Amino acid sequence: MKRFFRRRGHAPGALSPEDQAVVDQFRAMLTALRTPEPWAPGSARDIAVRIGPFIERAHTRPGDDHGPDMIAIALVHPGTPHAGTYLHGRQLGYTERGWLRCKTSAILGCWQPGYAMLTHAAAGLPLPDDVGMELAHYALYIEARKRDDSLDGLTLLRVGPYTQTRHAQQDHDRITAALDGRETTLVPGHRVSVRYAPFDVSDHQLFTDPYEADAVALLDAAVAGVSA
Repeated sequence: MKRFFRRRGHAPGALSPEDQAVVDQFRAMLTALRTPEPWAPGSARDIAVRIGPFIERAHTRPGDDHGPDMIAIALVHPGTPHAGTYLHGRQLGYTERGWLRCKTSAILGCWQPGYAMLTHAAAGLPLPDDVGMELAHYALYIEARKRDDSLDGLTLLRVGPYTQTRHAQQDHDRITAALDGRETTLVPGHRVSVRYAPFDVSDHQLFTDPYEADAVALLDAAVAGVSA
């Protein structure tokens, strides 16, 4: 006599809760792929980006997520912020990559839970060393503001990106020292100062590479250009 085995507590043909969860995930994945939720620059929502054949979740950097061609992102574990995902994300290389320059053409849309099945984490694989994105770190902004307490003025120089924040801090300190006593005399009617801030990846063509010239020499050249 043949015997038919089935999972205890389930009628013939019925799915277990575990199997049903897998089916639901698969359906959610198909829905996400077929009907992506459009992303718009400046929306400040998590996005789904292509990394090779995989899809990953990413945070956008506030104030640096408006570029039509390039924005700054940080890859995050698809289970963020649920408990236990930080350790798993660290094991798979999600947590220490910092900000990256992401082409907007690589963005599928806003992040949806259905994409989670298509991530490296779901496959138990670490992120590749080369995810196809350059680093988007920090920069220095040398500005001349009018001395009447208004916000009017101009940006003399943008220096970046710095691949290490300590290098940006070192140049910030050097420029601050070079400005000491000259802040109000370099540009008539203005006060010159240096500001340390995130690298604006969408305007990368406006920045001067800090590793190709001395930061103080760049300041002197910028001031000379305004005074000429």
